[in-house]
Amino acid sequence: MTEFKLTTNDNPYDPFEDFDQWFMYDNQKGYSSCSMLMRIAKLNDDFSEKEINDEIERAIDDIIKYDFTDTYKKVSKDYEIPN
Repeated sequence: MTEFKLTTNDNPYDPFEDFDQWFMYDNQKGYSSCSMLMRIAKLNDDFSEKEINDEIERAIDDIIKYDFTDTYKKVSKDYEIPN
């Protein structure tokens, strides 16, 4: 499965590998990417992991589509799903 995250073009930290540093940088710069993503994503407690991932990707794509400042980008990481 591929997991997606929203980040900014200027953030030097990897949101997958160094989330704490990434989060601090993101908030210090005033982006609040996680908060914005959660406002856009239409998540439901009944969603499966795949449905959550799909909705997060859709919300990231929408944010980037309407980002006239070219601030945001989507990054991904592949994970193996255990049987």
